[in-house]
Amino acid sequence: MGCLVLLIIYLLGIHFHLVGRSYLFFSGIFFLLIALVSPLDALSDTYLFSAHMMQHLLLLLIVPPLLIMGIPGQLARKLLEKPILGKPEQFLRKPVVAWLLGIGTIWLWHWPVLYNAALSNENIHVLEHLCFLATGVIYWWPVVSPLPDHRLPATILVAYLLAAEAANDILGMLLTYANPAIYPAYLHPVDSLGILQLIRVGWRLSSAADQQLGGLLMWFPGGIIYILALLFNPIKKDRRGSPPRLSSGD
Repeated sequence: MGCLVLLIIYLLGIHFHLVGRSYLFFSGIFFLLIALVSPLDALSDTYLFSAHMMQHLLLLLIVPPLLIMGIPGQLARKLLEKPILGKPEQFLRKPVVAWLLGIGTIWLWHWPVLYNAALSNENIHVLEHLCFLATGVIYWWPVVSPLPDHRLPATILVAYLLAAEAANDILGMLLTYANPAIYPAYLHPVDSLGILQLIRVGWRLSSAADQQLGGLLMWFPGGIIYILALLFNPIKKDRRGSPPRLSSGD
């Protein structure tokens, strides 16, 4: 339902006139559906820490930048002219604020107390996902905003992305080598779908191997996304020869 509402709001915003970057927004909706209503969600809720980690990576690192890049620049400018949106955006896109919210949320929700609470309470779990999406948008906005003047200068962008990549790697390493008992729900899952034997024997995923796989997903694919975001943002000088800034089509 949430994906449908998001799609309708977008279509109303562009007056049902698709633009060149609309496919990016639709891709974000597609990956959001995969994260929330596909078999990945059932596996992540009960059976596999690694599936849950994949879900988190989609909500944090894939869906937000795609949704942002799918917004036409003209629409973004019009929305931010409204003080109720423009004032918070001016504060939230400050690099220190956006970085701390984006990366801090990742670390906070993988703290065992909160992580286990989300697994045992559906309302907390929904809150966790909303936090990931909201702070993911805040983090990625200064990187891929449809408004070039709202993106970070190149020198700050490098530090912004590399610091996030380092924080991501550290968390991934900690999770890879952590005792599986920190998330006890995955040690002895409630086998409501009757697939635990398949997972443990057929897929050869013990609770320890699952924990390691989840940490590795955070560590390597998660870290690579930050590097790709840096590599695929061309850096140019503007016509007046001022310090380099990001440059891409509006």
